[in-house]
Amino acid sequence: GTRIIYDRKFLMECRNSPVAKTPPSDLPDIPGVTSPNVEELKVENNHVQNYDEKGSVGEEEQFDMDI
Repeated sequence: GTRIIYDRKFLMECRNSPVAKTPPSDLPDIPGVTSPNVEELKVENNHVQNYDEKGSVGEEEQFDMDI
């Protein structure tokens, strides 16, 4: 068989292509795999709201940890 080998420059140029930024049209909708999980979206939105509510008073933790 014939192998197609792409050089780095070509692949880096393909990264900016509009085709590379859109998902395939026939891709199935699998929550958590091909689309964000509903629960993950809720956690993300809640995290953003909590972060906005904190403000910048005093010294804050360097990293947020979800337990």
